[in-house]
Amino acid sequence: ECCDNIEKEVFKDLGYDGPYEYGRKYYGRNQYVEFHVGNLPIVLSAPHDGDLEPVEITDRSYGVSVTDTNTKKLTLAIKNAFLTKFGKTPYVIINNLKRTKLDANRDSIEGAQGNRFAKRAWEEYHYYVEESKKKIIKDFNYGLFLDIHGHGANPDGFYDLRSWLGYLISGDELQLSNIELNKSKYENKSSIKTLSYLSDNSFIEVLRGKNSLGEILDSLGYRSVPSINDPSTEGKFYYSGGFNTLKHGSSNSGGPISSIQLELPKPGVRETETDWKNYSNALVIALEKYFKIHYGIDL
Repeated sequence: ECCDNIEKEVFKDLGYDGPYEYGRKYYGRNQYVEFHVGNLPIVLSAPHDGDLEPVEITDRSYGVSVTDTNTKKLTLAIKNAFLTKFGKTPYVIINNLKRTKLDANRDSIEGAQGNRFAKRAWEEYHYYVEESKKKIIKDFNYGLFLDIHGHGANPDGFYDLRSWLGYLISGDELQLSNIELNKSKYENKSSIKTLSYLSDNSFIEVLRGKNSLGEILDSLGYRSVPSINDPSTEGKFYYSGGFNTLKHGSSNSGGPISSIQLELPKPGVRETETDWKNYSNALVIALEKYFKIHYGIDL
């Protein structure tokens, strides 16, 4: 490898920096990854807004390399909004490497592309997520993993200014009728399978009915797909969730942690500090309601 001049460097075992204490911040090697230890049943993940470009990591040669602007600031604003409202915080994992160096929302092969320093950062990222999930399961039994992203103009140039909530239900599947989409095969493949099973609401209600996250956010002024008013993107471009949403949610496996990918537009959500503070406050209100209704958990 061209840039790995310290081939002899021996990495410490993952977890050497534990046990992880609430309120503290931990860093992986070279601060490529950061981990804020929380005490709420929520994990926030920001894989695509790093700015570090170390020489020791060669640029990735294939796959997407676009930065999701301000998603790190937005993620930290969400953490602070929880702290202000509840005096408690979610767990937060941030990738500080530029996406040209590491994509923490792909498997390690595509994400790190053979560079051992990038792969180490990838392993740290997902280790911190797994440690967060274990602690949440111990403290609350159930929880929610949110992968924070930003979307820009679609390939055809249309900029959809709605938020896209990804549950591993494709854009085409969202065009199905409520009766069809309410079938267990869709519930089981969704990233919120366990949350839906636990909820008194039917799957379609949890996905896009009055108690869906999209509908609650819509009522707070943030149009979201799927929701009652916007059940699908009507065949237009849409992201239904990526590697992290699958890896860290309850799709198929039915694990205790469910997941949702938040794909957020820039205007009105992550363009200015006012935007991301306002959105964060709304998301905290929405999640408080969402947890109470579906999990029976008071945040």
